[in-house]
Formats: sequence, structure tokens, C-alpha cells
Amino acid sequence: MGVALYRKYRSRGLSELVGQEHIVTTLQNALKSGKISHAYLFTGPRGTGKTSVARILAHEVNGLPYSTDSNLDIIEIDAASNRRIDEIRDLREKVSVAPASAKYKVYIIDEVHMLTREAFNALLKTLEEPPAHVIFILATTDAHKLPETIISRTQRFTFKPAPPGPLTKHLASIAKAEKIDIDADALQLLAQHGGGSYRDSVSLLDQMGSLGVPVNAEVVRQQLGLPSSQAIDDIISSLQSGNLSAPVVTLQQLYDSGLRASSIASGLAARLRTDLAADTPTLSASDTLKLLAQLLLVDSSPQPERFLELVLMEPLSGSAPAPAPVEPKPAAAKAKPEPAVEAKPEPAVEPKPEPKTPTPQKEAEPEKPMPTAGSAALDESAWPKVLASLKKQYNTIYGIARMAQVDFSEPGKVTLVFTFAFHQKRLHDAKNRQILANAIYEVTGQKPEIVIKHDKDARPTPAPAVVATPEPAKSDALADVSAIFGGGQAL
Repeated sequence: MGVALYRKYRSRGLSELVGQEHIVTTLQNALKSGKISHAYLFTGPRGTGKTSVARILAHEVNGLPYSTDSNLDIIEIDAASNRRIDEIRDLREKVSVAPASAKYKVYIIDEVHMLTREAFNALLKTLEEPPAHVIFILATTDAHKLPETIISRTQRFTFKPAPPGPLTKHLASIAKAEKIDIDADALQLLAQHGGGSYRDSVSLLDQMGSLGVPVNAEVVRQQLGLPSSQAIDDIISSLQSGNLSAPVVTLQQLYDSGLRASSIASGLAARLRTDLAADTPTLSASDTLKLLAQLLLVDSSPQPERFLELVLMEPLSGSAPAPAPVEPKPAAAKAKPEPAVEAKPEPAVEPKPEPKTPTPQKEAEPEKPMPTAGSAALDESAWPKVLASLKKQYNTIYGIARMAQVDFSEPGKVTLVFTFAFHQKRLHDAKNRQILANAIYEVTGQKPEIVIKHDKDARPTPAPAVVATPEPAKSDALADVSAIFGGGQAL
């Protein structure tokens, strides 16, 4: 049976340690000067070399060549399996026994944070008054779980996650030694996906080497369940062009191929960060930062797939410049937003003050007095205005309604057809349907029958030119604020 690469290429001396120069220098100086502490604490993420350095140090203080064979005077204890006070009491009794052949008896306690409180209290006594021939090396990934009394009695060394550059070079040297045919882009992707862990990254390289084929970045993405670079390019291109239905189609294809929303969001975020760092952003800096902030929330969402879809359907300011030339038109539309607020109190009294004033339902109608400012015809030209009305108060419903193919051909009826069933289901909800009905009433002064359907071949009704009309009505300052906080003009 072959040996895993991470074990085969584990560091055997302090000089071989990669990316932890601050620790190597300090320990080498301590060994040269003979100033050896009785207790060390190694903390840091998994796979960064804590246990390897502990074993190397145990051999170095005893002047022994590094060996993977067991040694009576180098004792490794897994605190996850020996966490009770009984095991620590047993350790305290054995500590007093002199080393068998070496100068020091070294105890390496891995995952020390797993010890119980009682076990920590028992260990504390030994750390306070250790025998001269004993050295403790504690290792943990969760230093915050250790009692302060334990930390204060040790020399603490914090291991850092592996920097991408040195880690990529380390992987390249192993690939060369093992004759693994893998290109530079694939190595960078492995280093990135390894999360700063040498062990995890080398294990991934081992996995790629077992494929027996030349490995490039696309092969790595396929093996790790990451979206292809072409899929990422398609999503970003759609965002640039303002085609907000295309990303949803691409996402559905990725979901169907077995990819998770968190993996897609991670791949998209990595691409945006890389472009931003290289000063070659595919989107504007403000749009990139806004999108990155939303992508970070995908994994914690109760419905990551739907959340990611809504994130990518939200218009970006970078896709809005095209409608800008329409700005002169808002003069006529300016009356709509203003009377919508000012006229609310008046209709509440005018319609039917005597019998209907106490009825809450009648208050809802005057609340939307758009028709008094000029009723629009119930046809395709009214739809952009309906969307604009929704966007002001119900941005989520607006994001769903904009994905509909709208049909006004039948008198007294508005038919909305969605490409995706979940859009239909959301808008079919009684509360959401009523919000849409109110928006139509505000614009047209009519209450048509609303029919909501699902058809995978449906395509959203385009309305960019008209939607831009209400936006320019804002002052320049308000338009700037709207752009900064995500209120794009493109609908």
C-alpha cells in the first residue's frame, strides 16, 4: 500500500518547514542557546505544521535524528481520546519517571482543547512545577478554548495559514518529484481550495495525481465540484449586459449538474476578487464590492440556491448607463411619485366618508391615488410603471415581477407567465398578489383579473427604456445615493 503524499513529504527538520519562518527562527535560536522552555503551545489552523514541528522539536532537544519510529521518551497523546481526568492523573504519575535514554522526556498533547475542565486542572499542577527532565508541547486548533492559566504557563507559537505563493511552489516541487502532469493554473487552484492548509492541499494534489491524465484548471474544478470558468464568465457577462434572466438559467444548469450554491458563490467570489486585485475588474469597483458582500451571505442563507438567484437578479449600477440618455423624459413621470404620497390623505376622505370611513379596506384604495394624477391605459406601456411602483416599496416583489412575460391582450385581465416555477409560486401567494394588484391600480386606476402561469419557454417582458424614466426625476445627489446603495436604473 502506498504512502499518502502528505505523510511522505512531511517536514523532517525545521529548515524544511514552509511558510512559518517566524517560528523556525525562534526555535532554532532557542536550540542554539540552550534556552529550552518546559512547555510550548502551538496554535493555528489545521494542516499548518503544528504536530510536525512538535515531533521535530522533540528530536532536536534530545539531539536525535528525526525518525518516524516510536521512541520511549517521546510520547504523543491524543486529547480527543484521552480527555478525562483519569488519563491526566495517570500522566502525572508517569511524568516523575526519568527518561529511558534521552535527555528529556517530551509529551506531545494534540488537540489539547478537548480536555475536560477537571483534566485541565490536573494538568495545571504539573505545568506549574514540572520535573526538570520533562517538556510539554501542546497543540490545538482552538486556543480560545484553553484556560488562561494554561496559556500563561507556556511559550505560545501561532502558526499561520500557508501563503498562496509558497504553497503553490511547494505543490509544484512535489508534483515534479512524483511526475504528476499538472499545470500552473491547476496548482494555484489547489492551493486556493486548500484553505491555507499544507496537508489539505497536498492531499488534493495526491487525488489529482491518481487520475492518470494531464491535469489543468478545468479538470480540478470538475473533480472538486466547482463551477467551470466558462459558467463564471457567462454569469459575469450577463451581469455586465443587464440581462438578469440569463444568470438564473446558468445557475439552474449548474444546480442540475450537482453543484451547490455555496460552491458557485465561492467560485464567483474568487473570480471577482482576483480581477479586482489584478486591477482588471470586469464590473465596476462599487458593483464588485456590493456583489462580494452578498455572495458571502449565500452559505448562511436557509435557502442558498434561491438567495443566490435573487443576488444575481438584482440590477447593478454598472449595467444602468445605457438607459441614461432617456433622462429628459422624466418630466411627465415626475408627477407620479410625488402625488402618490401627497394625495394619500385626500382620497381617504373623498370617496365615501360617511359609511366607509371606519372600514380599513376603503383606506387601502385611497392610499394609492395614482389615477387622479392621470390614469394610464391597461396595456404593455403600463407595465414598466407598475414595476417602478413596486420597486419603491416592495423590492423583493419587484425582483420577481420583472422576470414575468406579461400579456394584456384580454380586456380586464393581466397574465403573467414565468420561466421558473418558484417565481410563479412566490407571486401566487395571496399577500404578494395583492401587492401587485395595488401597484396596477396605482398606475391604471383599474382592478383587472391577475392570472399567474408557468412556462419554461417564457421570456421576461423587456422594459428598460421606460423604467429609466422615473429615475431621472430624482436629484443628482439622490441618484448618486441610489447608485451607491444598489438602486440601479435598469429594471
